[in-house]
Amino acid sequence: RSTRSYNYRVVMTKGGSKMDMRGRCSAGQRVLASIVIRLALAETFCVNFGCIALDEPTVNLDDKNKAGLAVALAQIIASRQQQSNFQLVLITHDIDFVVMMKNELASQANVNMPE
Repeated sequence: RSTRSYNYRVVMTKGGSKMDMRGRCSAGQRVLASIVIRLALAETFCVNFGCIALDEPTVNLDDKNKAGLAVALAQIIASRQQQSNFQLVLITHDIDFVVMMKNELASQANVNMPE
């Protein structure tokens, strides 16, 4: 039985000060932090990780954060276009987010999603 402990903190830097996010995050901020942490872990521990799976990533996100997520995902897709094993699996019922992703992919990655 392992006695290892993997403790971590999620902090936000604002104006040069670091603020611990425990107890300060909205549900949407927790969703975004979770996505960012997972992507960072995949980038850190996997060489050329090939698959990102997101299930309903916009739950509890306001429009500004949805747009930010669409921009970030489009940037990831654009940067990984030449990687032969890259796949993004995105499960959502959020039509507005699908439209945001379609627009961002067209402008950033030159990718056209079907209607």
